Amino acid sequence: MGTDILCLRLGATHVVAVSSPEIAREFLRKKDAMFTGRPATLASNLFSYGYKCASLAIQEHKWQKMKRIVAAEILSLALDRRLHVQRQQEADHLIRYVYAEINAGHGGSINLRHVTQHFCANMIRRLVLGKRHFSESPGTMMAGHHEVEHVQALFTLVEYMYGFCLSDYFPALVGFDLDGHEKVAKRVISVLERLHDPIIQERMLEWSNYRRKGCSKRDAADFLDVLISLEDADGQQLLSPEEIKAQEMLFAAIDNPSNAVQWALAEMMNRPRIMQKAVDELDQVVGKERLVQESDICKLNYLKSCIREAFRLHPYHAFTVPRVAIQDTVIAGYTIPKGTHVLLSRIGLGRNAKAWNEPLQFQPERHLTDGDVDLTETDLRFISFSAGRRGCPAASLGTSITMMLFARLLQGFTWAKLPRVDRINLQEARNSLVLAEPLVLLAKPRLGEHLYEVN
Repeated sequence: MGTDILCLRLGATHVVAVSSPEIAREFLRKKDAMFTGRPATLASNLFSYGYKCASLAIQEHKWQKMKRIVAAEILSLALDRRLHVQRQQEADHLIRYVYAEINAGHGGSINLRHVTQHFCANMIRRLVLGKRHFSESPGTMMAGHHEVEHVQALFTLVEYMYGFCLSDYFPALVGFDLDGHEKVAKRVISVLERLHDPIIQERMLEWSNYRRKGCSKRDAADFLDVLISLEDADGQQLLSPEEIKAQEMLFAAIDNPSNAVQWALAEMMNRPRIMQKAVDELDQVVGKERLVQESDICKLNYLKSCIREAFRLHPYHAFTVPRVAIQDTVIAGYTIPKGTHVLLSRIGLGRNAKAWNEPLQFQPERHLTDGDVDLTETDLRFISFSAGRRGCPAASLGTSITMMLFARLLQGFTWAKLPRVDRINLQEARNSLVLAEPLVLLAKPRLGEHLYEVN
């Protein structure tokens, strides 16, 4: 609507949207403490089992409790190092999977929506639950029925978490489900409980027996172990089953990485110069005698610039997760009443002509600096992993997942358009910001055969 800040009234709630980096910085820097609330919505309440996770908690004491646990335990340096092997194995599996698909007689065509989404979901299952398959004997490198169902449920969850729902602003409509929002949210949580609960219950029983026998504390093997093993002053389990099931690690790092990599590859297919420059950087920094590793990411500044540009131009969500004003305040000369919902427009920031030259053009070079390139954007000219004190605490993990997915695909394979396709269609989906059609490309191995047979 051509404005830097817009206020709408939905029911009894003021909703403010911001598309100016300057005003966004005033919200999340100068007066961040005034906007630490989260809105109470049907979906966020359902998905968080009564607002029991850090990112969705509406009560400050619950948010602070879970934030401390996530920062000190889940994102600890020790656990990060311990889980490096699992992250490495998933990156290796990615290479093997695409290579196997090339040799499976499909003409080398690869559905990159499927590949990127399942890579992110596999990674999260490994880090959180300690397993990539829900069945004991998957018997194939392909995703099984449960894994496909899991991916669909997770992506539906992140779309509906704060998606517009009539009853959130008009409580008298709760139960009528006029927009179908409630039905979808309940179906998603039903799928996730069916898949997650047996694993969580089995692990809780294991740790309960472990405590009862008085065994010395063992090292946690995954995020779930960490959450279950936490103890209070009396040596009892600190977190309830609902608090354990509610944690956002199960869905927090699947949408942005997979979407950014798909859009970056789609844009680069229409700009061979950018693609070649990225591949040249990989060959120069890593070479073709070994696979790119997490330790190489800091040196791959052009690749990180491509991903930054994808985050800027093609965000997965139109808006950030809403903040709620906890008291009356003034922003940019406007009075913001207590209880106002504030959203930063990812499109308004990333495609803002006042902040970016040629904002609709994919130009990774605009992000290159004399120093290291970071996927986060401190000046809020776009949003990658959210921002502020209620922003994503796992930006480092998100960066690692995104960059390993992107770098392995570029290093391991040469990509080409399908026959009779002159240009990749960059149209967004009708009801979201993802590619309207899955990105399907032809892949050919570009490394020695032995590198696709990683252990």
